[in-house]
Amino acid sequence: MTILLWTLALVLVVAGIVGLVFPALPGPLLLFAGLWLAAWAEGYLYVGTATLIFLGILAAVATLADFVAGAFGARRYGASGRSVTGAALGAVVGLFFGLPGLLLGPFIGALLGELSARRGLVAAGRAGWGATIGLVLGTAAKVALGVTMLGVFLLARFL
Repeated sequence: MTILLWTLALVLVVAGIVGLVFPALPGPLLLFAGLWLAAWAEGYLYVGTATLIFLGILAAVATLADFVAGAFGARRYGASGRSVTGAALGAVVGLFFGLPGLLLGPFIGALLGELSARRGLVAAGRAGWGATIGLVLGTAAKVALGVTMLGVFLLARFL
């Protein structure tokens, strides 16, 4: 049973790390689930309740930061609700086109969303730029908090 828990924990941690960069996966939540399973596999001997609560808070903040950063970036540059939705859809579609798709997807999605709201090309371009900046800032925040989660877990486990 312990080997199964460790294997599942490792798979979840790896998926969580990947999800910190790719917007289609809930990276912080998968990472938290993997770390919690690792603690459970050892009977919470090294990583206890306080650490897991702190890791859960970090996962929640990372998830929230991703949504807030994307919306803030788009709104800061005057985007409409359609533009924000377009940016999110563009990010998901962009996954299939590698790094260029991840950067251009939100921009194109926000641009199309803003144009569908009958705004001008200049306003649509600003909204696309804002959505892209928001995505990059949200990803940076998720990665920083994810690395912090791993660091906290490893410190609790090995110190």
